[in-house]
Amino acid sequence: MKVILLKDVKGTGKKGDILNASDGHARNFLIPRGLAKEATDGNVKEMEHHNATQKKRQQEALDEAKALAERLNQISVQFKTKAGEGGRLFGSITSKDIAEALKKEHNLDIDKKKIGLDQPIRSLGTTKVQIKVYPKVSATISVQVHEA
Repeated sequence: MKVILLKDVKGTGKKGDILNASDGHARNFLIPRGLAKEATDGNVKEMEHHNATQKKRQQEALDEAKALAERLNQISVQFKTKAGEGGRLFGSITSKDIAEALKKEHNLDIDKKKIGLDQPIRSLGTTKVQIKVYPKVSATISVQVHEA
């Protein structure tokens, strides 16, 4: 019996796969538990339409992410803070500070978890910071720290 998997089934297949399952396995296990449905012409066309719209949505999101990455690559964020001898800051600049500055200065709502700052910035100067915009799409902004 041909079935379309509605969810990932360990040992059987992934969601969206069309496979030949034994009649007993399909009728007694997969279909009653909502893991699969029979692969009729209408169901196959419905699944293909669903896959096409999902692919289109993902492509639109990827295009938006690339546009945002291009915009972020042009951005520079500036901080003025007190510093001691040798350019060491009193305190530090964290990813949360950078996210707030992006929101305030450039009206960009970036999650602080997506800002790739290994350690807080603790010295004067310019630092390049990586921002993960989308899977496999990232941007680099320039963070400048000046003495107040």
